[in-house]
Amino acid sequence: MKPQRLAGATLGLALASALSLLTGFTWADAWSAEDKAVLASLSLDRLPPAPRDPSNAVDADPAAAALGKRLFADTRFSRNQAVSCATCHAADRQFQDGLPVGKGVGSGSRRTMPIAGAAHGPWFFWDGRKDSLWSQALGPLEDAVEHGSNRTRIATLLMANYRSEYEALFGAMPDLAGLPADAGPNGTVAERGAWQSMPAHRRHEVNRVFANLGKAIAAYERTLHLGESRFDRYARAVVAGDSAGQAVLSAAEVRGLRLFIGPGQCATCHSGPLFTDQHFHNTGVPPRDAARPDSGRAAATARVEHDEFNCLGAYSDAPKSACQELRFMVSGDAASLGAFKTPGLRNVAQRAPYMHAGQFANLDEVIAHYVASPAAALGHSELAHEGSGSVHRQAIRLSAAQARDLAAFLHTLSGPIAETTRSD
Repeated sequence: MKPQRLAGATLGLALASALSLLTGFTWADAWSAEDKAVLASLSLDRLPPAPRDPSNAVDADPAAAALGKRLFADTRFSRNQAVSCATCHAADRQFQDGLPVGKGVGSGSRRTMPIAGAAHGPWFFWDGRKDSLWSQALGPLEDAVEHGSNRTRIATLLMANYRSEYEALFGAMPDLAGLPADAGPNGTVAERGAWQSMPAHRRHEVNRVFANLGKAIAAYERTLHLGESRFDRYARAVVAGDSAGQAVLSAAEVRGLRLFIGPGQCATCHSGPLFTDQHFHNTGVPPRDAARPDSGRAAATARVEHDEFNCLGAYSDAPKSACQELRFMVSGDAASLGAFKTPGLRNVAQRAPYMHAGQFANLDEVIAHYVASPAAALGHSELAHEGSGSVHRQAIRLSAAQARDLAAFLHTLSGPIAETTRSD
């Protein structure tokens, strides 16, 4: 956020406060035309339908979503028969798990990300190592500490339990007879050896089945939509000049909102109706393990570029011309070291703990971190601090009372998650 904008916002706060004391002029009346435009831009009213995924031909197919919903909850696709996608993405917990790091058949190293509204983004996971919802869905199935399974086992299970539904969407399943029971390129030494022993055309057939399973799960995830919050009702009332409607937020929450779009500089990255710019930033969040700091986005660009399930790969349904994000992806950028995806803030008050590895237990700790603006363990933090000389940001200065107001505002972003019968 530019210094001029911050200075104007701070002056506006002071003037509004003075007017309130002298004339009874309320906070709700004091929004400038510029600020009203910002509020409108953050409202769910401005959220367009999620873009279609050209790499997934069934992403908006209700039958695919119905199959994907069943696969999402099926624990048989894990090594211990006890873990499903819904284990970490629980519907009664905002489709996440409330743990500092994900826990499947083992414990991971990063926080589980929520999936409602995820179809609006071009990159997936905290580091953006996947470029589609369907490719993202495949990763945990083979991950040693998530589902811990392998491709031949998954394909065989799919044929045994979902063959008719699969074939109605994707055509005839290949003949899987004679395949090793446990084989895959990302499993144990024995599983990798068994995978390499398979003829190339058979590996391709299994890969196709595996990819299609991911496409069905993605079609289901696309049906999960974020519902209206108190903030949305307030923003709509402000834009409409509805004074009575603005009573939906308390004075403290309104003060927090002003800080969010002004001196707190939160809206610099937490922008748009989902409160995320969909980009990657280093904000100096301390590593969970100081001896092994996480390089974040820096290590992910090569992974997504060489992923056989990316938009340009053999299992994508997209023409190469449709894969603009991947084709023009920036790699080798020093700013990506230690950078992580900006998480959306809708329902954030219900999703503790926070950051990419659950480093902060509550919103108060998150706000305190941004005010402190510590140096990054890897790379360079984008946050300004006294004497940093940043031309893009100013140091965030919040009193204890202002920090409480900002946290109060964040609670107004809570709303329901709705599942639609259609995925578009």
